[in-house]
Amino acid sequence: MNDDLTLQAYSYHLPEQNIAQYPAEKRDHSRLLILNRTTGEIEHLQFNQIIRLIRPGDLLVVNDTKVFPARLSGRKESGGKAEVFLLNYPSPVAKESDPSETFSFQCEALIKSSRPPKTKARIVFDDHSGCTLIENCGRGKWRIELKTSSKIGLDSLLQKTGDVPLPPYIKRPDGTSKDDISRYQTVYANQPGAVAAPTAGLHFTDKLLQTLRDKEVGIASITLHVGYGTFAPVQEEEILNHTIHQEFIEITGQTADIINQTKSKGGNIWAVGTTTVRALEFSADDDGRVRPVRDWCDLYITPGFNFRVIDNLITNFHLPQSSLLFLVSALCGRHRLLDCYQKAIEHDYRFYSYGDAMAIIGKSGSY
Repeated sequence: MNDDLTLQAYSYHLPEQNIAQYPAEKRDHSRLLILNRTTGEIEHLQFNQIIRLIRPGDLLVVNDTKVFPARLSGRKESGGKAEVFLLNYPSPVAKESDPSETFSFQCEALIKSSRPPKTKARIVFDDHSGCTLIENCGRGKWRIELKTSSKIGLDSLLQKTGDVPLPPYIKRPDGTSKDDISRYQTVYANQPGAVAAPTAGLHFTDKLLQTLRDKEVGIASITLHVGYGTFAPVQEEEILNHTIHQEFIEITGQTADIINQTKSKGGNIWAVGTTTVRALEFSADDDGRVRPVRDWCDLYITPGFNFRVIDNLITNFHLPQSSLLFLVSALCGRHRLLDCYQKAIEHDYRFYSYGDAMAIIGKSGSY
């Protein structure tokens, strides 16, 4: 079998000290490893120097999803502590005539408690809100119904009761900090629905984006709500047998037109993050034209994939044996990518969500 399609081929050793536990002091002062996939050349810069790479007429495509406080703390009616991790942004249930003015919302969630939960069990968050476990969906997932009064509302409930759902590899004595509320969020986030940040975008500041606009670089947004499945381990040794998670995406007609016009004029399409790559390539027709879409994306990108939309990629460093590592390898080659990771470790780069970034350059003339 082709080694590129085996799980063990995507292993690498990362010293624990290279796993970033906190963001860089300033967003755009993180480090940037540049790989020219045409020449194999590698360079090390500071992230705000990325303006050297992006040409006038190019287009930066970002994911404007917004992380919501998905980790809720409550108590079972018996008194024991319980944690409810919402896996998607709650959808409203048709309101029935109710003098108490209670509002209902449904979603899927992971439940953590001292004893396995049961159907119809209730978890209380405060005097005005709680949830009921409606259906066991298997693999630890439950369909739940959230109820809250008009006195607090859903957004207030999430802000009051919920915490930023940091990835499991961020392990701190103090847990979630106040800085995480703003730093585990891109500066352009405005569509609530993600339980994890599109982390490649965390390096951009408003000032850096304006500098790119002043350079006549276009900036367009898509939405992909990053789900908990992004952390799901791949358990199939033959990676093509893995079933990828689904995530909701939206690309407007206006954004599709901007992308298609940029490509027709010879501009490079810069995808900020693997989530943007998935959305754009999912939406493309056979000729590489992006179509407006509002759907669930189940695109699984592995080596051998034919990229039809993107030219260049800005991304963070990903976990071993992860589907995100497969995607980036499909763009630049597994051996070359793992060599970059080894050089990043040797240069003491910071890895994962709060870590440093790399830019994978495709077209000549971008550099």
